[in-house]
Amino acid sequence: MDYTLEKLEVYQLSEAFSDTIWDIVMTWDIFRKDTIGKQIVRSADSISANIAEGYGRYYYKESKQFFFYSRGSLQETKSWLSKCKRRKIIEKDRADELINEAEKILAKLNGYIKFIAASPKHNKKD
Repeated sequence: MDYTLEKLEVYQLSEAFSDTIWDIVMTWDIFRKDTIGKQIVRSADSISANIAEGYGRYYYKESKQFFFYSRGSLQETKSWLSKCKRRKIIEKDRADELINEAEKILAKLNGYIKFIAASPKHNKKD
């Protein structure tokens, strides 16, 4: 079986999610792009970037730490989406869709962390 990063569902979902955030921000005016836009793009991009970095680590403890960073970036992105909704930068329905998508990614990421933790390969002493 092909176990590459690009085949990992949580990675694929987080990449698509950050691309969606990028596409939305690119339609904003300069002020919004320069303030909230930069922050939300960075946090959304960091989700998949930390999954990739964790995937590339040899020891589970190192991998897990980067997966936790990814969870933090996901929560940060949700916070920015809530601000965008409150400030009427993104329509309520669209913001809610994106927050729901973030929740799905979070569930997948938590599942992946549990899967890796249960793997005999990663339960040796590091």
